Amino acid sequence: MNMPRFELADDRWMRLLESADAAELYALIDSNREHLARWMPFVSQTRSVADSLAFIRSARRQLAENRGMQLAILDGTTIIGVAGFHRIDWVNRATSIGYWLAEDRQGAGTMTLAAAAMLDHAFAVWRLHRVEIRAGVENTRSRAIPERLGFREAGILRGAERIGPRVIDHVVYAMTDAEWEPLSASSVRDALRA
Repeated sequence: MNMPRFELADDRWMRLLESADAAELYALIDSNREHLARWMPFVSQTRSVADSLAFIRSARRQLAENRGMQLAILDGTTIIGVAGFHRIDWVNRATSIGYWLAEDRQGAGTMTLAAAAMLDHAFAVWRLHRVEIRAGVENTRSRAIPERLGFREAGILRGAERIGPRVIDHVVYAMTDAEWEPLSASSVRDALRA
C-alpha cells in the first residue's frame, strides 16, 4: 500500500495514523480535553489508550476499504493533531474533511496547510469533484480554514450535531475541483497574514 506523506512547512507534515501512535494520541487528546470538548463529540468517548487504538484500527480499515483516510499531523516527530477524509462517496466523487489541532499549536497556519494538502490529494490524486468542510456556526477558528482556502458557504444545517448536552448548528462549506487552485506554502502564509 502506498503510504502517503504530506509535507506542510518547516518540520510539519502528515502521515497515516499507526497503532503505535495510540498512547501519544490519547495523551494529546487528554491534555487538550477541555479545549477539544467544546466542538468535538469524540472527546467524551475517548477515555483510554484503548479508545485511541480502536479509532486508529477503524481508520486503517476505512483506508483499506477505500472509504477515507485519517492522518496524524506532526511537528518533527510529535503528533499535534489529526485531519482526515470522513467518508468518500465514489459515485458522486465527493468527500468531507475534518480536523483538530492541539490548543498550543494553533495560529501558525498548520491546519490551513494541512487542508490545502488534503484538497490537492482529493482533486489531483483521487480525482474527486467536491470537498466539503462543516464547522460549528460559532467555531470561528475552524470556520477560518475553509474561508482562507476559498471555499463557498453552502448553507446552515440546523441542529446538526450533539456535543454533550448541546446541539449545535453547522456551517457547510464546499469546494469543487474546478474552483480549487493549489496553493503553495508561501501563498497560504500570505493568506494567513491577510
